[in-house]
Amino acid sequence: MPIHELKEQIARLPEQPGVYLYFNAGGDTIYVGKARALRDRVRNYLGAYGSDPKTDALLDEVVRLEVIVTDSVVEALALENNLIKQRSPKYNILLRDDKNYPYLQLTTNEVFPRVLVARRVERDGSFYAGPFLPATFARKTMALTHRLFGIRSCNEVITGKRGRPCLEYDIKRCIAPCVDTVCGPEEYGRAVKVTQLFLEGKNDELAKTLNARMLDAAAGERFEEAAQLRDAMRTVQALHDRQQKMATAELGHRDVFGLTLGPAGASIAVFQVRAGRVVERVELGTEGAIVGSGEGEVLEAALQQFYELRIAPPEIHVPSEPDERETLESWLSERAGRRVRIVMPQRGEKRGLVDLATRNAALAYQTRFNQTAAAQHAALETLQAVLGLPALPRRIECFDISTIQGSETVASMVVCEDGRMQRGEYRKFRITRDWRLGIGDSVGIRRDSVGRGSADKSPIPNPQSLVQNDFAAMHEVVLRRSRKLVEQGGPFPDLILIDGGKGQLSAAYAALEALGLANLVAVGIAKKEELLYTRDRMDPIALAPNDPALLLIQRIRDEAHRFAVTFHRRARAMRDLRSELDHVPGIGPRRRKTLLTKFGSLAGVRRATREELAAVVGPKVADAVLAFFASRP
Repeated sequence: MPIHELKEQIARLPEQPGVYLYFNAGGDTIYVGKARALRDRVRNYLGAYGSDPKTDALLDEVVRLEVIVTDSVVEALALENNLIKQRSPKYNILLRDDKNYPYLQLTTNEVFPRVLVARRVERDGSFYAGPFLPATFARKTMALTHRLFGIRSCNEVITGKRGRPCLEYDIKRCIAPCVDTVCGPEEYGRAVKVTQLFLEGKNDELAKTLNARMLDAAAGERFEEAAQLRDAMRTVQALHDRQQKMATAELGHRDVFGLTLGPAGASIAVFQVRAGRVVERVELGTEGAIVGSGEGEVLEAALQQFYELRIAPPEIHVPSEPDERETLESWLSERAGRRVRIVMPQRGEKRGLVDLATRNAALAYQTRFNQTAAAQHAALETLQAVLGLPALPRRIECFDISTIQGSETVASMVVCEDGRMQRGEYRKFRITRDWRLGIGDSVGIRRDSVGRGSADKSPIPNPQSLVQNDFAAMHEVVLRRSRKLVEQGGPFPDLILIDGGKGQLSAAYAALEALGLANLVAVGIAKKEELLYTRDRMDPIALAPNDPALLLIQRIRDEAHRFAVTFHRRARAMRDLRSELDHVPGIGPRRRKTLLTKFGSLAGVRRATREELAAVVGPKVADAVLAFFASRP
């Protein structure tokens, strides 16, 4: 067995606290563990074969061992947590936060970080703050980082060699790291450090500075600037108060964990109780089975990962004792600056809340690991492998154009997250300019968003003058959508799906490149052949007809097509009504509505007699209606 080949090295290990790392033949870290005494802990693996399937699989794969000595077991726990985060070893328990409330992500894994809105905390090396409730508070805070510290909001690859700064620099919302003569890496790094302190809630000095600047602006009668500083100060203070509340060591402040562990994986529900009331619920879960791990090991991993970005309350209630409870308490207390206790309630109201959290975890387990969810996850994994994506395409946005000979051209955008359609995020677009313009010309689009639309006031040309140009339509729709995402700071899609072939795909990439978003991945799907077109391959990708990945793409594409066609039919119906009754002299919106209400349809108005029409709109307009329809075939 490979582990026995390391027997001599294990015998020479120190009897000190530290972290041990196992590697496979490919040089990948496959397991990270901590120990009070490294030699004793690692030596146990020599006789552990046959204890459980997980350990057996690990021992069969181990070919190399490394150790890191620490001064205490608490330091070993913190180091273990960091190494698991960085390396994602496959035999460690990795939990995912499914909370839908937004976080703010400071992309410290980039050379020139940005602040983005994220729906989940990923183990990607970025700094996360949150969750934020209400969600609008996250966007206000993100906008504040642009206004106060000049953190960039674009998605460009920064080299420092841009010819001149963009508009964001002129309006004092970015310090322009894209031009190295304006802002160098060191200066931008200082802005990033201040931004991280701000997001961590260390805002006392910042609030004082903002207050002084506000008073100075008011004294100088710069009232607009003073109002902006006042709003900024209120946001800073609100963030400060929120974090203080979450960390207050008062009676009734505790987190309650519930756990369900099954053959498909683990699900954990966390109730955050503040001042005796449940104010938040967070769900954690594994991506798959964790064979051979008990409740104690899973709870230990959950506590480490949950409090990596959070400050623990004075008490944490759990259904059973986690492994290394005392070490965890020391680590959490050190991070919080006060004592933190891990308690296993046995009776009364506290035990009842633990049981309630456990029932919620059981419900989450059933939802997470049903067959449909497993198939969707497999489809996303296949897409990632086939398209060479850097991460699982959890968020997919799909665009489709609908038109008849260039008339009443409309577009749709649908969103799929984790294999499920998000109807609340669908968007529809109305095309209102002459499509004889080429890509890059000024093409207007009136977008009717679900619940919030904005209208392009430019005149609508005669439908007969329109010609079909799906490429220009796709370019403009992707441009508008991407520009909105840049303004909002995300969330950016992991994959953009275009209904069409290479032409539509090129138009979409042209729009993305115009906004510095060329690093986003788009793929086109052509009808009939059902082939996938990418930017980097000359030949299309053909998936098997029954491949779950292709079935998922077809479902998303068909939903975008349905949404676009439905909107197109409604647009044509409105056009038909306008082209008939609106051209009758003396008929405006009110009389048109009255006629349609009285006679039920346009055909009913056409069949009505003069006496019937005169009773509704008067004899003069009735004669105009009859004369109009008499002139029509």
